[in-house]
Amino acid sequence: MSTEHEPKPQYTRYRAGRPVLPRRKEKDVQVDNGAGTRWRRWARPKRIVLTLLSLVAFWLVLSLVLFLLSSHFERTSLPANVAGELNPSGNLLTSANNILVLGSDRRQKDSKEPGAETTGPGRSDTIMLIRTGGGHAARLSIPRDTVVEIPGHGLEKINAAHEYGGPAESVSVLENWLHVPINHVVEVNFENFPQLIDAMGGIDYTGGCIVSKLDGGAADGGFTLRLSSGTHHIDGEQALALARTRENLCAPNESDIQREEHQQALFNDMKSQLLSPSSFFRLPLIAWNAPPAIISDMSGPQLLAMFASLAITGTPPTHVLKPTGQTTLPSGEEGLTISEEARRADVAQFMAG
Repeated sequence: MSTEHEPKPQYTRYRAGRPVLPRRKEKDVQVDNGAGTRWRRWARPKRIVLTLLSLVAFWLVLSLVLFLLSSHFERTSLPANVAGELNPSGNLLTSANNILVLGSDRRQKDSKEPGAETTGPGRSDTIMLIRTGGGHAARLSIPRDTVVEIPGHGLEKINAAHEYGGPAESVSVLENWLHVPINHVVEVNFENFPQLIDAMGGIDYTGGCIVSKLDGGAADGGFTLRLSSGTHHIDGEQALALARTRENLCAPNESDIQREEHQQALFNDMKSQLLSPSSFFRLPLIAWNAPPAIISDMSGPQLLAMFASLAITGTPPTHVLKPTGQTTLPSGEEGLTISEEARRADVAQFMAG
């Protein structure tokens, strides 16, 4: 059949549009030799480490700022007359400094403890010298019943110096008796001390049996501390009772020497807790609560330098100024004495530490 006169079919021509994504040229197409995969595997842990380091830095800076703010607004300063008794010193990180640590036995006004001091500075329950800075590390506890000459009062127990003239008198008497310069004073503020221990999450105390009744004991509205021999996790109230314990009913024959050893052990346990990994997560809370527990001539930066120096130099062995005899005071009280030779030997060991 002829198709000569049949119309030719019509076709429509279409042009292809530009691709949405540009085509890669052949020279851009490369075979992955594994280097890219290795880079991605290395970069991911790196980002995680950098993020963790940033968080750690933020946590430390936050704690530092809180410590300095608390030091400025919450810390109690020593009486103005203390500065005149102190010896100038260098930086607490690079130079050796002698720091006098005091704890007063003054109680709250509503205390029910017989014979408790409720007004004035009170006698010093704790007397300890710490040597730190420039690589030095030494501690020397002075028994509170040690008899010394207090100007204007004659022979008295050394803890009476604080009652007569506060920390300034304590500094003056100790410098003249021990012949060592005292550069700074830290007095424990017992009212805020329990909050600091609780901010740390408590501490693990290791020692012998202790039973003591504070402020008349629990039966009279006070507090009774009971610790069997061994290790115990104690809170702030228990730590305060331990620091204040004067008579251990579990060991009635304990002397003032054992009391000082208990206090130094408590100090060691606090330091161990502060340096433990668990305290890092509590660091801002600890930083805020530390300055209110301290009454000192030192500023916030100086206190930071002191804590840093104590952390760097480690924990020195417990050392107590051990008496060589006893004496009876005009009041009838029994006091402890130490010979000049023994005192010089203990002081020399302390200064060399």
